[in-house]
Amino acid sequence: MNYIKKNILKFILIFIFTISNSQTYENDSLRGNFTYLLRSIPNNLHRDYVHEELFSLQISDSRSFFISEKTLKFDSIFLAETQTVLNNGSKTIDFRGKSFPKSTSNFMIVQTNDNIQYYRSVGMSLLSYNTPVINNWQLINETKTINSINCRKAEVSFKGRDWVAWYSTDIQFPYGPYKFTGLPGLIIKITDKKGDYDFELVKSMSSSTMKGKTISIDESRYKNSRLVTKQQLDEAKNNFNKNLSSSLENLGVKFTPEQREDFRQREKINEIEKKGYNPIELKD
Repeated sequence: MNYIKKNILKFILIFIFTISNSQTYENDSLRGNFTYLLRSIPNNLHRDYVHEELFSLQISDSRSFFISEKTLKFDSIFLAETQTVLNNGSKTIDFRGKSFPKSTSNFMIVQTNDNIQYYRSVGMSLLSYNTPVINNWQLINETKTINSINCRKAEVSFKGRDWVAWYSTDIQFPYGPYKFTGLPGLIIKITDKKGDYDFELVKSMSSSTMKGKTISIDESRYKNSRLVTKQQLDEAKNNFNKNLSSSLENLGVKFTPEQREDFRQREKINEIEKKGYNPIELKD
C-alpha cells in the first residue's frame, strides 16, 4: 500500500473510530436476513466490464437495512482490532498486514413502510436524505420460478430507468434491494430493462438461525446523521471528491509534492471517466 493510500485509510479509520461504539440498535430484532448479488455496468465507456458486489438486506419488525457486505466486513475487521487495543490498554492501533475490503457502494439505505432514508459519509460528516416509498408499481399477471422460489412479476419506472421485478408472496416482507420496496412480498430479482443493473437474491438465513439475533450493522452507519436533500448530499460528495487532496490536507493528511501531483493526475483520469458514468439513478 503506497503512502497516499495509507494516509487515506488512516483518515477513514480515525473517522469510523470516533463515531463508532460497536453497538446495534437494541430494538431491531432480526426477522429476515438476505444476500443479493448486484451485477452492473457502471461506466458506458467500458460496457464490457461488469461490476459484481454482494449486498445484505437485514429486516427487523418495522424496517429494513441495505448495505454492501464489503462494508460490513470492513467494520467487522476494524472493530475487532480496536477492541483488542482497548482490551490491552494500548494507545495505538497497528493495521499492518490487515486487508480491508473496498466497496464502491459506500452508502446504506433504511426502508420503512412510509419512508426510505439514504445514508452516506462525506469527509467527517454522516449525511442522509429521505425519499418517498415507491407507489407506482404495476402488478403483472405472470409467474416464474427463480431458484426454487415461486415469483410474481411487477414493473416500475424509477429515477429514469424502467425495472422488471420478481417478488414472492410466500416471503411476506414488503422490501427488496436498494430503494425498491412496496410490493406484497420480498423482491427476489429486479433488473432494469437496459440490462445495466440487476439485483438477485442468492442467499437467505433460516428463521431458526436468526432466533435471538439483532441487526448486525453498526449504528454509526445510520445514527446521528445530518438530514439534507439529495441534491445537497450529491454536491457535498462531488465537491469532496473533486478536491480530494485538498480535502484530506484540511483534515490533517500530509502529502509530498510528488504525491500531490499524483493526485492531480488521478483527478484528470476521474474527469474523463465521468463522461461515461452510468449511475443507477438517471434522474432525480
